[in-house]
Amino acid sequence: MAKPFMFEKPLGMRDTLPGMYEMKKQVREQIEEEMSGWGYQMIETPTLEYYETVGVASAILDQQLFKLLDQQGNTLVLRPDMTAPIARLVASSMKGEAYPLRLSYQSNVYRAQQHEGGKPAEFEQIGVELIGDGTVSADGEVIALMVSSLKRAGLTNFKVAIGHIGYVNALLDDIVGERADALRRFLYEKNYVGFREHVKNLPLSSIDKGRLLGLLKLRGGKNTLEEASKLISNEKGTKALTELEELWQVLESYGIEEYVKLDLNLVLHMSYYTGAVFEGYGGNLGVPLCSGGRYDELLGKFERPGQATGFGLRLDLLVEAIGETQEKRKKTCIIFSKERRAEAFQEAASLRAAGEAVVVQDIAGVTDVDGMSEQFTEVYYYIGQKKGEA
Repeated sequence: MAKPFMFEKPLGMRDTLPGMYEMKKQVREQIEEEMSGWGYQMIETPTLEYYETVGVASAILDQQLFKLLDQQGNTLVLRPDMTAPIARLVASSMKGEAYPLRLSYQSNVYRAQQHEGGKPAEFEQIGVELIGDGTVSADGEVIALMVSSLKRAGLTNFKVAIGHIGYVNALLDDIVGERADALRRFLYEKNYVGFREHVKNLPLSSIDKGRLLGLLKLRGGKNTLEEASKLISNEKGTKALTELEELWQVLESYGIEEYVKLDLNLVLHMSYYTGAVFEGYGGNLGVPLCSGGRYDELLGKFERPGQATGFGLRLDLLVEAIGETQEKRKKTCIIFSKERRAEAFQEAASLRAAGEAVVVQDIAGVTDVDGMSEQFTEVYYYIGQKKGEA
């Protein structure tokens, strides 16, 4: 392997420049405040976790885990998501806390990339977990909070697609049984062309093939549930549709139905989720900027069973979707000569006390005054005998 150049970074890693950092900070603070207003408590978990616990239980594929060994020979992982670490936390440090628990987080997560395809290997995620509540009201709450968080951050053009893994599994298992995994993977990868081609080659009746292909058309408003009921005949699928109908009613009670749509071929993970699942799309991004769903079996792996639901939001993608709509903080520069240094410092202290961001710069250290001035909303000169505004 060739020695990397001095300016190279590991695959998928990114630098964050001042402008982007400030944008992320503003958005993060707004979302955290929104989550706090809904009664969610912020927690933190370690960057490193044991592979045999959190790594195995995570929803992230094994090949995307960053693995390393500690001095005792244990395999560790850089946390690939926050749901599994929070499940571990709830089953250990918070085992005496009564359900339901409303927890929120903001943390960097790490997912290894095999090829440079523009996807980050490290990114900041912010989200919530509602643990110990198996009601449809809980599903509605986290979706409503996700919508509210996106709006609070300044995003106006977005949609949340909602599906139910129980419906997908019921339909696929009813028609193809043990061969359902291949079709589930096509849906997970959103490879609908591959799904159609695979269905065409299956030894099924034209009616069953039509039912499978009909799954891809189940997108839209509440009337999608009626169309979905025509494709399913077993109890498991009917139960999933009943839950989705109640969930839609909950979202109507929140008054957010304009932001949501049904997508009954939505699959976020092959085996992790157990009920309603959802993804949020905004701006002109071609990828989801947030996602989540119900996962009722994860807590049992940490020996504290509990039904749960939650969502995670990609902060970098949200900032990209918002664009330049965030208001930039006023920033002032005071350029001074050594004769008026004390006066410049006093003025800077006064402006900072009023909440402004102020840079004080010795004129002797500036090679391009005009170029530097472009970085600030206001520039004051304390040079010679007179203060003036640029």
